[in-house]
Amino acid sequence: MAMKVKEVADLVGISVRTLHYYDEIGLLTPDEITESGYRLYSDDNLEMLQQILFFKELGFPLKKIKEIINSPSFDRHEALVLQRKMLLEKRRRLDKVIATIDKTIQHMKGEIQMTNKEKFEGFDFSHNPYEQEARERWGDEAVDKANAKIGSMSKDEQEAMAKAMNSIYQKLAALRNGSPESEEAQAAIKEWYDFLNNNFGNYSLEAFKGLGQMYVDDERFTKNIDQFGEGLAKFMRDAMAVFADKNKN
Repeated sequence: MAMKVKEVADLVGISVRTLHYYDEIGLLTPDEITESGYRLYSDDNLEMLQQILFFKELGFPLKKIKEIINSPSFDRHEALVLQRKMLLEKRRRLDKVIATIDKTIQHMKGEIQMTNKEKFEGFDFSHNPYEQEARERWGDEAVDKANAKIGSMSKDEQEAMAKAMNSIYQKLAALRNGSPESEEAQAAIKEWYDFLNNNFGNYSLEAFKGLGQMYVDDERFTKNIDQFGEGLAKFMRDAMAVFADKNKN
């Protein structure tokens, strides 16, 4: 059931102005606006709002959140799993800092004695161990450039890009039971190579081959790609390797 902006604000505990702002910057656009101008938020909108707030809790700026969630490769389940890891690590560190505060209060009252080392337990200025995974997934330079481009596109342009990407996957899926070296397979994989280079930065042949290997090594990629047909990720890896090797000369 669709909810009005005030109902969403009350449910979530944020201001109506915040929701209006999210709409203005293209971060969260309600699925429907009535003739009277009322914003109506669907269940999908609420799920995306939840995702946005998880990213905010982890300190992601709104601009970065917009780039991430608008990316065609965004996987909500994958994001939730990584966000959970990062929040658990954040909680672990906060618990240690709170314990140090409690001990410090006792120390000030003369109830216990603290060593200098104990006074600084919990302070850890190294990176959260899951931050590197987050940067690799959402923040490296190639992804930043790709997401910046996507973020500047209109909704229609983004839908057209997603449609073109799905069309190539479907074409490759129809060929996956044949040879990755076939003329048809290599023509289709060239379309994929051109698509990536035209939309997501410059891929060298070696990088393209490495990306194909990642489709198999990373189960998240495998799961997403194999939605178009079981075994597609492996077929694409092999076809991409053949393409890269043949075009090196």
